[in-house]
Amino acid sequence: MDRDVRVVALCGSLRDQSKTRTALAAALASAREAGARTDLLDLREYDLPAYDPDEPEPEDAAALCAAVSDADAVLIGTPNYHGSYSGPLKNALDYCGRDEFGGTTVGLLEVAGGEFPTAPLEHLRSVCRTLNAWTLPIEVAIPSSSSTVEDGAIVDETVAERVAELGDAAAKYAGVEQFPELAEDRRNAFAGAVDD
Repeated sequence: MDRDVRVVALCGSLRDQSKTRTALAAALASAREAGARTDLLDLREYDLPAYDPDEPEPEDAAALCAAVSDADAVLIGTPNYHGSYSGPLKNALDYCGRDEFGGTTVGLLEVAGGEFPTAPLEHLRSVCRTLNAWTLPIEVAIPSSSSTVEDGAIVDETVAERVAELGDAAAKYAGVEQFPELAEDRRNAFAGAVDD
């Protein structure tokens, strides 16, 4: 990679042994292999009270917004909670806005205990569209997480490859709106893919 790219991952799980965090770490490793600088934004490390626009912005919220704003690409990962994304992630996203996400490349990842994890990705894609972010056509839904992710690693080879592909794409297409030549590459690379 011949340009300076920063990819961050926003983890929507607060669980200590989070499979979502494991998957995001793997995606970030792939982004680093592609030449990007990476950071994990672990919501356990941010003191974010329930978003209240009438209250002063907490210091940690300002730090989170700055980290997202400074990124060329953001990977958003969530566990599947009742068919949608997690409350902590929703709260974190409520603190951010178009100033932080507008024009930013975003990759989406979901981890579910069941077999058909889809709705949270649709919900997050809609949120990202509202924030004027550009979501990658590739997204990752990790099913049956109790057997797919074990002991801090993705043990399903097909899932691991897809997660690596997401991280690579985040690095490759980071800042795509700021790099017109990449926009052309994107159209060629994802020709025929569904991109909304």
